[in-house]
Amino acid sequence: MHTPDLTQDHIARIREMFPNCVTEAKDAQGVIKLAVDFDLLKQELSGQIVEGPQERYHLNWPGKREALLTANAPIAKTLRPVRDESVNFDTTKNLFIEGDNLEALKLLQETYLGKIKMIYIDPPYNTGNDFIYEDDFAEDVEEFKVRSNQKSEEGISLVANSDTNGRFHSDWLSFIYPRIRLARNLLSDDGVLFISIGEQEIDNLLKMCKEIFGEENFVTTFLRQRKKKPSFLHSNVGSMFEYVVCVAKNRAFAPPFSVDVTTAGKKYPLNNAGNSIGVLTFPPKSVRFSEKLASYEPQDMSEGNIITRLLDKVDVLDNLNIDTFRLEGEFRYSQTYLDEIIRAGEVITISKAPFRPNHIKAGGDVKKMHNLLSPETYQSGTNEDGTSELESLLGAVLFDNPKPSSLIQVLCKAVTYDTPDAIIVDFFAGSSTTAHAILRLNAEDGGDRKFIMVQLQEECDPKSEAFKAGYKNIAEISKERIRRAGKKIQRENPLFKGDIGFRVLKIDTSNMDDIFYKRVADDWKQENLLVAATGYVKADRTPEDLLFQVIVDWGSAHLLTAPIARETLLSKQVYFVDSNALAACFDTGISEDFVKELAARKPLRVVFRDNGFASDAVKINVDQIFKQLSPATEVKVI
Repeated sequence: MHTPDLTQDHIARIREMFPNCVTEAKDAQGVIKLAVDFDLLKQELSGQIVEGPQERYHLNWPGKREALLTANAPIAKTLRPVRDESVNFDTTKNLFIEGDNLEALKLLQETYLGKIKMIYIDPPYNTGNDFIYEDDFAEDVEEFKVRSNQKSEEGISLVANSDTNGRFHSDWLSFIYPRIRLARNLLSDDGVLFISIGEQEIDNLLKMCKEIFGEENFVTTFLRQRKKKPSFLHSNVGSMFEYVVCVAKNRAFAPPFSVDVTTAGKKYPLNNAGNSIGVLTFPPKSVRFSEKLASYEPQDMSEGNIITRLLDKVDVLDNLNIDTFRLEGEFRYSQTYLDEIIRAGEVITISKAPFRPNHIKAGGDVKKMHNLLSPETYQSGTNEDGTSELESLLGAVLFDNPKPSSLIQVLCKAVTYDTPDAIIVDFFAGSSTTAHAILRLNAEDGGDRKFIMVQLQEECDPKSEAFKAGYKNIAEISKERIRRAGKKIQRENPLFKGDIGFRVLKIDTSNMDDIFYKRVADDWKQENLLVAATGYVKADRTPEDLLFQVIVDWGSAHLLTAPIARETLLSKQVYFVDSNALAACFDTGISEDFVKELAARKPLRVVFRDNGFASDAVKINVDQIFKQLSPATEVKVI
């Protein structure tokens, strides 16, 4: 008897966009209810650190606001292609990105926004002996703006997060928080995130995930057997298990997790539920008889009081759909649920004796999995198995405690059995166990899943076996594993013709000269005018470097794995991305004849280099030429 509470409607909308900004608070009567954390909302909408904490239920630590600012702040970096280190560069749909994963996640935001079905990560567990990325929070806003425009050329370093550090947990939380926030944006509505973690940070990670994704989107915490025998090192109790935290972008849209999908088609009876008498009406062409029946008049043909009635006279033959059909009796399901079953493509069968309707699940019966991951339950493997697997593939133990590919394969199968063309991301790739698992799963079930691996060029210890074997950094180990895994899978599965390649992209400073980002009056000095006249592109950058920066900047229109073709048009080199979706020419001396020739191809988008035209007149006329010959083409100049 009240009008709607508009405030709560507004809070619900804010919660959809910023779930971390909606928390629990007491109202005037002392009742706990949902409320907006305006301090955090201000921070979400601000380009600098906002002060003003208040008492509330939430996860907090020194450096959280700086971490939030870091997650939201822009960067001016690019992805540079490396053909020599790739496999099937021009045709593969898989990506391997080298560099800081926070920067990689930002560069992927537009292109892969809402397109990722599954993300699996195995971040540092914060044991006191591992490393985290040294994200610099000790700078003011102006310094950050300079750094975001890449004036600085220094790389990202790693620091040991020793348990003697006073900010032991805070540093780890500040490190992981912005990465998980950005990862959420990449997930599709039915997408899920898996995070392997140990006992050190499981509590903090659970609180953080529930804050970022919303508590209602928490799925489960898998208990995973990591060792075959217990380890008593530094513990009063032998340790054998660790955790895999799972959250969904929207749990209502996520599929049932299953690794055991039968194809026999289990039957579920519609009747004999002991409920009150009801009537079910079956839509046209929704019912199949399991045996040949003669035409008959309505009569009692059932156990109990089920009465069959043919509303339209039809000839009933083997496996022939019939028209509208109605049953009266005691039913297990309502008419609404029956309609859902039929819309889902499930089949209704009716046998003559006893006359009993059943529905068979489309595609077979999905058996939900449980949250205990052990070698006995789901053949998910242990870390010892992961080490043996990597040693067998690379000839030596080159990586500490790699996860077994069987673990990732189980998780991947559990959420992609209904989407075999899904994209899976791992931005703590390590030795690329995830890529290996996806290739194996595709070979087993004929799927076409794609992967995106991200790995920092973390240097190998000179005393390590990896360094002695010639690997300078972890990324090199990771790429070599994918190469060898692909060849091994092809040998073992000669009929498998799936994609075993990957396109290597390395994060680097912008292709544009610093002056490109400093185009204000005070910055224009005599030497800068010369740079502007000759173009803003750095001297060491190739046309293909520019092409990939355009793909990143233009966003979701061109995925980074789209096929690329090179053609010579009037002596100029032109890149065609995804057939005719994008045409790019970065040569100089572009004439009107060339522009007309390219416009005749009618690409959806076209890009030229700013100083690439033969004259100012050509540059001015480009838009007009395309408006006349290809008005739907979007023209861009860099």
